[in-house]
Amino acid sequence: VQLQASGGGLVQAGGSLRLSCAANRRILTFNVVAWYRQAPGKQRELVADISSRAYSTYTDSVKGRFTISRDNAKNIVYLQMNSLEPEDTAEYYCHARQGHLNYWGQGTLVTVSS
Repeated sequence: VQLQASGGGLVQAGGSLRLSCAANRRILTFNVVAWYRQAPGKQRELVADISSRAYSTYTDSVKGRFTISRDNAKNIVYLQMNSLEPEDTAEYYCHARQGHLNYWGQGTLVTVSS
């Protein structure tokens, strides 16, 4: 399984970015697809996830600003990030779980300037 993350970049505070996680298999075969992030010197944290039944959850700090969604036909999971803050600066990783199997994509860097 390959997960290809893209869409990161440099943006000013208050701006928006959309991250994409493209899988080389049907995303509906995964129990959950998630976005994690890791800021310098900090532990990796769960940002948002979406289940095969389209239930989504968010960490408190991004609620109301980020939206996770998926395009089943394209096998892509998106993370729409609005009202970005400098604290959102991190490497963002895509993750998928199928039963006891876990898959990680490479990171995509998001930098938010103040």
